[in-house]
Amino acid sequence: MPKYLGLRDPLRALRVHQTASARLQTGALQAEPPWYRVVAEYPPSTTLVRTLPIAQPKKPRSTAKGSRLEPIIDNGRQTLKKKSSSLYKPQKIWYPEDAIREWFFKDHPWELARPRILVENDGNDGKNYDWSKLMQKNKQLDGESVVQRALYMMEVEGRNSKDAYDVARKEFYRLRMKQDIQRRIAREEAIAVGANFGLSYMEISLENEGKIIDQWRTEALADFNLRMNKKASAISDSGEGEEAEVEEATPLAGVFGR
Repeated sequence: MPKYLGLRDPLRALRVHQTASARLQTGALQAEPPWYRVVAEYPPSTTLVRTLPIAQPKKPRSTAKGSRLEPIIDNGRQTLKKKSSSLYKPQKIWYPEDAIREWFFKDHPWELARPRILVENDGNDGKNYDWSKLMQKNKQLDGESVVQRALYMMEVEGRNSKDAYDVARKEFYRLRMKQDIQRRIAREEAIAVGANFGLSYMEISLENEGKIIDQWRTEALADFNLRMNKKASAISDSGEGEEAEVEEATPLAGVFGR
């Protein structure tokens, strides 16, 4: 660092020329720095020093002894014991529909398991639909439809969030039941004309579970018989022949029978 700038001079970009001019007038600087006239002709327009973000509104906290924001007196000045850890965190962005979205997926968690189309044209596809009705022609029925429908009723019809969500939720139930009925009728019509859909996912799962249980029963029965035969052989070797014959005559297969 040049000597004419000083070792500990924290000059900011917007005040560097002003500070240098003042030092030239007082004699602190003996000569103009090489950049002096350039900065005077083309002054910097922005500062590179990071400024603090706008303080977020927070709920009042207790200032009891031992709390995080306990004030202390240092040389007549009141300061905070510890700075907030969220000083440089971005502010929380909140939209009115966030609460409705949270209510819906909390009441219907399985809706998140349904396949969804995430591709959009410009990111504002939801604004291109007429949300005076819940069912749209080119959009599948999902939780976001309920959110947009409730938001429409809040903005246009003047309903509060609870009433709008309740109305949209009931419309969603009616349309879901209608879709289920249509799928069931289509399946029955297809079967009537000879279509074969095979086993359902539930029937396949039960069949696989039954195979595993039968395999376990066979292996457990074989292991049980082997243990009983070893025990009978040990008893036979010790001279208790009659008891061994009685045990061998015991029907072992009935232990694991259905």
